[in-house]
Formats: sequence, structure tokens, C-alpha cells
Amino acid sequence: MAHISDAGVKKICEICERYANEKTPLMMILSDIQNEYGYIPLDVQQIVSEKTGISVAEIYGVVTFYSFFSLEPKGKYVIGCCMGTACYVKGAQQIIDKFCEILDIVPGGTTADGMFTIDALRCIGACGIAPAVTINGKVYPKMTVDQVARVIEEYRALGGAN
Repeated sequence: MAHISDAGVKKICEICERYANEKTPLMMILSDIQNEYGYIPLDVQQIVSEKTGISVAEIYGVVTFYSFFSLEPKGKYVIGCCMGTACYVKGAQQIIDKFCEILDIVPGGTTADGMFTIDALRCIGACGIAPAVTINGKVYPKMTVDQVARVIEEYRALGGAN
């Protein structure tokens, strides 16, 4: 979204207007924009600021504080590796390291083809099935390092980036 099209600006304005009567609309606006575009770059934050009167600094603070929001586009498949205590103790670090090694990216990074993003997550509440990995919301319980390559290949077989 380096340059936002007129249609994109119109859509962002529509999202802002949808919550014009809300007392605290920012989270709802940002959530809808994230769902629509997959990320919230600075130029979009500036449009939201103009439409709502909320400072860009405050919007940026919210976008960077909550892990759900992203300043950069994410891959078609977002791999979330839980790094909470239970998962960590059961080998989560080795699992995320293996994903990173195979995909040649670091946590928070996206592959050059736009297919995969890896996120290190705080506890996802799946302690009983640790270590847990999510891919676009699908939970992989009791993940092992040996399963990582197979899981990546399953998603590669499904197809490339949108």
C-alpha cells in the first residue's frame, strides 16, 4: 500500500465513518482495516488521524503495542509459534528456529514470495497441548521439530501468495 488508491482511501474513510458515533472507535477502526488489508502502514494511519482527530502518534502507539496489528504485510500463511512458558519448556524455541531455518526468515519476517510469516507469540492458552503452533488460526498441538518440514510442505502444496 505504498501508494493508496482512491478506492483504498474511500474504503478507509468508510471504515472510519462506520464508527463515528462510538466513544472510543480506534480499536474497531484499526481492526477492520487490518482485516481488510492485512496491515496498517503509516500512510493509512495518517488518513485515520485526519478522519478521527486522533493523533498519528496515538494511532502508531496502538498499532505497535498490539501484536494483532502489523505495520508490514504478512504472508498468506501466518505461522504463530507459542513461546509461553509451557510451550517454551517443551521445545518451542527449537521449533521456531526450525521454521526460521527452513523458510530463511527471522521471527516477525515474511518470505520473499509472500507465502509465509513467522510470529513468536506470547501464551496462546494451549498449555495442555504444548508446544503449540498456529497457522492462520489452525492449531497444531504437541508440535515437534521433525514435523516442521512436513507442515511447511503441506502449505506450499496449497499454493502461493494471493
